Amino acid sequence: MSASNNMRNAIVRFLEKTDNINRSNYVWNAVNAMVLALQSPVVLAVATRTNGETAAGIFSIALAEANLMYFLGQYGLRRYQSSDINQEFSFGEYHAMRIITCIVMFAGCLIYAVTGRLYKDYSSEKFMIVMFICTIKVIQAYADVMHGHLQQRGRLDVAGKAATIRYTAELIVYVVVLIVAHSLLLAAAICMVVSFIILMLTSVNATRFYTDSMKPGITAERFRLLLIEGFPLFLSLFLNMYISNAPKYAIDSFLTDDIQSIYNKIFMPTYVVQMVTQFIFNPVLVVYADLWQSHNLKKFSRFMKMIRKMCLLVFGLAILAVVMAATIGIPVLSILFGTDLSDYRMELCVIMLSGGMLAYSIYFSTLLAVIRMQRPLTVCYGAAAVAAKLMSGPLVRSYGIMGAALVNAILMTFLAVSLLLITAHALGKEKKRLLLQAQDTSTEQ
Repeated sequence: MSASNNMRNAIVRFLEKTDNINRSNYVWNAVNAMVLALQSPVVLAVATRTNGETAAGIFSIALAEANLMYFLGQYGLRRYQSSDINQEFSFGEYHAMRIITCIVMFAGCLIYAVTGRLYKDYSSEKFMIVMFICTIKVIQAYADVMHGHLQQRGRLDVAGKAATIRYTAELIVYVVVLIVAHSLLLAAAICMVVSFIILMLTSVNATRFYTDSMKPGITAERFRLLLIEGFPLFLSLFLNMYISNAPKYAIDSFLTDDIQSIYNKIFMPTYVVQMVTQFIFNPVLVVYADLWQSHNLKKFSRFMKMIRKMCLLVFGLAILAVVMAATIGIPVLSILFGTDLSDYRMELCVIMLSGGMLAYSIYFSTLLAVIRMQRPLTVCYGAAAVAAKLMSGPLVRSYGIMGAALVNAILMTFLAVSLLLITAHALGKEKKRLLLQAQDTSTEQ
């Protein structure tokens, strides 16, 4: 066996090592989510201190676009793939689909960057920074299909470890290069290369042990089916990110990079909300799918009990987030970013309220994916996206950062309430069906 094979096998053994798979799934999912959530605020803080507010603003808008395009690459299929416990589609089919969507994602990033260069006076450096950061997200989108397969196979911990290593390496590269070279462009370029190398050594390397073949392959008909199944999830996630970013795009169009930087600094705590939701939701996806697909009244009752507990937990976390924003939020952020943010306490509270609503919207859209009722998502997110387009410009022009915060709060509240109503209706129908089924069974006996 060659030295390279020995090294690859040793890496996989490290990723698989655990005394308790279930506990390891939770722990490494949490660590992975935490590192990913911390990556953006830490890089933003370092970029501000080393390169100033303008560079921080460029990083912010590049990351916003990269995150939006990420959902084009992912195509919303992670939750569908992870909960596909009956393997309706093979890994080769998911893999082929992801390669295609990642190519489309890269093309979308390129179109955005070229448009910025031609019509928004992007400098050559800003153009390249946007492309490098977007490419890093392409790598993340590709890794996600590997992680979805590992989660489907019960090894979310392996995916979590692999992602944690990659995110940590990216963070270290950003921080070190920014401090030493004071160049966001160089930091993004090196980070892209390092991210790709670690992807191949960890995520791709580990997945080959959990599938018969890594070879991507899909027929035109199966591609069409997967395209249809994934489209509502993709559109909801893509539009959700657009809705979150709409105020940033309005700032980019009507205000300055310095104001963009300030808005993103007070917006950063919402990444903590996303981290917590990922920590809570991801490990139970397969459990939810198993309970739902049992078509058993007793298991359905357990399913509903888990939903009620989760809703109460999210409510408690949302209240805690707003209280912390109103008390220690501004002093902590001011120290972290080296910027006086004392004038933006109310804006931060409004943003954290929208973060709580974001958590609910993510949760209910996840539930709808698990119960295969994802198609109504397109209506809710489509309406919210249209509203975001209409509201963002006028409110940001008139009220600045507070206008941006209000756009987020209004739209996230609309999404949370509408998705709650759709989910409740779907679950109510299923409960009624199971009760009738139980009565028929009892009558026959």
